[in-house]
Amino acid sequence: MPTNPLSERPPIVEQLRAESRGLPLRPAKRNRQEPTRPSAEDCRRMFTIENGNRWLELARREPEAKMLFGELWHQGELCMLFADTNIGKSVLAVQIGESIARGQGIAPFACQAPPARVLYIDFELSQAQFGLRYSQGDEDHRFSDNFFRAQYNFIPDPPPNVDENDLLIAAIEYKVNLSKATVLIIDNITCLRGGTENSAVALSLMKSLKALKTDHNLSILVLAHTPKRRNATQPITADDLHGSKLLINFADSAFAIGKSTLDTDLCYLKQIKQRNTRQRYGPDNVCLCRIQKPGTFLHFTFEGNSAERHHLLSRTTADRRQLADKIAALSAAGLSQRDISRELGIGLATVNRLIRCADMQMRECADEEGCADEEGCADMRVGGCADEEGCADALMTNDVMTNDQEKCPDEKAAALCDSLPWEGREGYSEPGITYEERPDAEHTTAEVIQSPPTINDVMTNDPKASQHLKFNPDCDRNTSTIDKLLTPELLDQILRTTTRKNSIRGRRDDKSAVST
Repeated sequence: MPTNPLSERPPIVEQLRAESRGLPLRPAKRNRQEPTRPSAEDCRRMFTIENGNRWLELARREPEAKMLFGELWHQGELCMLFADTNIGKSVLAVQIGESIARGQGIAPFACQAPPARVLYIDFELSQAQFGLRYSQGDEDHRFSDNFFRAQYNFIPDPPPNVDENDLLIAAIEYKVNLSKATVLIIDNITCLRGGTENSAVALSLMKSLKALKTDHNLSILVLAHTPKRRNATQPITADDLHGSKLLINFADSAFAIGKSTLDTDLCYLKQIKQRNTRQRYGPDNVCLCRIQKPGTFLHFTFEGNSAERHHLLSRTTADRRQLADKIAALSAAGLSQRDISRELGIGLATVNRLIRCADMQMRECADEEGCADEEGCADMRVGGCADEEGCADALMTNDVMTNDQEKCPDEKAAALCDSLPWEGREGYSEPGITYEERPDAEHTTAEVIQSPPTINDVMTNDPKASQHLKFNPDCDRNTSTIDKLLTPELLDQILRTTTRKNSIRGRRDDKSAVST
């Protein structure tokens, strides 16, 4: 006789048993139904098996995958385009879609395919925002009749018992059939399905897109983001795609847009993954580009090629920006420059220099753009003086030679204040060696020049010797940059300050001797 498990008892029986024992009813857990083993009929169509020669014969019958956007995207591919926020992914995606719809390439990227119907799924821009990008006054850009844009409409009450992500995929498939599109652009994957960091979610998403591509013979371009705090000193790789690694593993090709540190308006395209071609736009040959709008169409213009390493943030520049960020934060907290110097353990001249460079950049931003872009001004302030040549003249001041020198307690502190303006670090000068700037060189650098001992006479109490050394043309070649900037009035002030300090120090020595 078969036993009746507890989980199979009727609920009324369970209730009576609980009442008789004076216990609350606790429904028993139902046993999970065990999956049935797939039959041969269910799985026989999942794979197609042929020998190697037969596969080569079948491959020759397939039409050649033509270029849609040069070597970066081919027909029949699921391609990923990723970049940081507000760099221009949507601008480039619309430009690519318009070129495919017209069957015209974007130099230097060829479009070998004939004009095709393109469906652009826009999850980001509103109708007004899209209109501002592709109009100028009363004039609008005339898009191709093959270019279709679908704008997402939020549904407050989705159908019950239907997953929202599956609903989105079904809606996209419906619009593909309606527009008879062969090219699909999705902007962007974050809106399509959230939580792509989860490998299970990412795998389900890529399977849905692969099935969509296969069922409708589509070429799909999906836009994605990079992490918020990407290291700007490192080149762009597949690991910079935000989300699970399965996203790019299941993609046929991928390319990225990087931001150049040489120019705020300069970007570059880099080829990350390819299967139908060789890598042409790799780390040694990225394609440079800028966003421009000469008329009604906002688009990228391409300006040749370069190595990616030239556009990355160097370690020295990164350290300088980090230091400038700390100085800006302490200055905003109300600390004086001397307090900041003691807090960070750097020279007073460096603190003064970085604050002055930040102010200079802020003033330039205010003059040119009216400081409408607060984030841009903040980047310029934090970045400090990235253009060392441009700030060389502003940095070559004689702050070290002013009365602030009285606050240096000893020679070591005074030496800390005497660092090169363009070095970005503090150090001590070797005896008998001064540094001189050569403005006529291609890149302004600091050269070490062996100077005669008489160069230090400018700091003596002999004004005649100082002025002779300052204004003697024969000695000008051996004079440091700071010496060239000294004026007679400043020399008199220094001499008066030095004399006063010596007299005060002499009185203190006399008092100490008397007390002893």
